[in-house]
Amino acid sequence: MLKRHLLRADLSDETVVDAVSLRLAAAIEAVSEASADFRRRTFGDDWKIIWATRNRIAHGYAYIDLGIIRDTVDHDLPEFERKLRTALR
Repeated sequence: MLKRHLLRADLSDETVVDAVSLRLAAAIEAVSEASADFRRRTFGDDWKIIWATRNRIAHGYAYIDLGIIRDTVDHDLPEFERKLRTALR
């Protein structure tokens, strides 16, 4: 779903930013339900940063830093997805 939102428009569209942010937070939340061992094996020390990103989105309420979302989508999301897919194989 997150990638489908990005196909509609880029992150200059506030609605797309909101949708992508919520999907990103939901994806991180879903991974948080896995065991601590799975998260450690899959993401190592990066899990702390990943969870902090989720917290910034979830607790940002009326303000989400577009720079964090853009950097996360552009630089971190592909690796997050790759690691998760590899771990689930």
